[in-house]
Amino acid sequence: MVENEMSDNGIFEWEDLLDQLRPLGQLMRDRIPERLRSDPRVMQESMRLLLSGVLRATNDAIMHDRSHPIFVPELNICQNIFQPNADTIYKAALIEKGGTYRIRGDRGTTRMMILAQLGPDTLRTGQHHPAQDANDFNDLHVGADGAFDVILSPTRPTGYEGDWWELKPATEKLMVRIVACDWGVEREPRFGIVRLDADHAAKGRPTLAQLAHRFAEIPATATVCALAFPDKVQKLRDEGLINTLKVVDFSQMTGLARQSYYEGAYDLADDEALITEVRIPREVDYWSLILTNELYETTDWYHNQSSLNAAQAVVDGDGYFRAVISARDPGVHNWLDTSGYASGAVQGRWFNTDERPTPTMKKVKLADVRSHLPVDTVLVTPDARAEAIRERTLRAHTRIIW
Repeated sequence: MVENEMSDNGIFEWEDLLDQLRPLGQLMRDRIPERLRSDPRVMQESMRLLLSGVLRATNDAIMHDRSHPIFVPELNICQNIFQPNADTIYKAALIEKGGTYRIRGDRGTTRMMILAQLGPDTLRTGQHHPAQDANDFNDLHVGADGAFDVILSPTRPTGYEGDWWELKPATEKLMVRIVACDWGVEREPRFGIVRLDADHAAKGRPTLAQLAHRFAEIPATATVCALAFPDKVQKLRDEGLINTLKVVDFSQMTGLARQSYYEGAYDLADDEALITEVRIPREVDYWSLILTNELYETTDWYHNQSSLNAAQAVVDGDGYFRAVISARDPGVHNWLDTSGYASGAVQGRWFNTDERPTPTMKKVKLADVRSHLPVDTVLVTPDARAEAIRERTLRAHTRIIW
């Protein structure tokens, strides 16, 4: 962990920031799996993780005030750390333990909108912790226009009869997951937060000590973000999980308690493909399949078909979802594009279902893919694929990151 120091005059100088960020480069080089260190392209790509970590830390340094919170971007296409789900926009607000907060806005029509109460904050401790609680916005009284209004506090305010969620004693951060399947069609939520028991409604001018503390947090927080998972795919490979999948539990790492996951590493030659196959549960609120690169960055899902969900995929007539993972387009609808990464990870999610099937996965020659698929498999021409990807990109761009 990078140590935070500041000048004798109490100012955290620009030079202090740069000096304390400097060791992060070597820390990243040491974290990269040894077999990848001779690949200059991978080593250059690791700078994305470094910059994403600094960006995530900087958002908090500039904006956060626990008495005047604001939801800022946590994970997304630009802050591609901790392996974000392609369908999820993550926003977070730092709060003070034991405060009283109001969240109001428009629920929208996205598939899911869930608030996680977090504490201690992983970004500041460097340790993963289970969520203190999870609150589903679908449990609120939502108006016909999508309007909602909820108070979070340790106890229900006297005389208040509206929607209320108990704020757990250890909660110091609120993170909202906004999950959309039909991008650009489901209406994105809009919402804000205010503290009701702050000493002053207006924020005013931060003190020197407050500013210095926020800026001094950047190096350590950026380190936690950037170094979290660049060796995760290698660990999967070391377990023998190459081109195969296993069930994993992220509930102790702020993952959703009602969500189950499966993942494994993939490793493919240019003329090879993986075919995944799984029967979709009869009742399930959400499911998806995504790819990552070797550094466990989620593969750019805005500009590649590197993820599929219930709205985007085609389920075959026998109730099975079959996808083809490959570097080159196999000409089937359910293609997951490795997007130039010959190896990486495959990860799937099921939310709110009693069935948690793990897909089978088999490696075949790309030229033989169609012989391993049902005769009614939906096919896609190159022109149709290009148009579908352009449409996907435009829809992804309409999602609200901030």
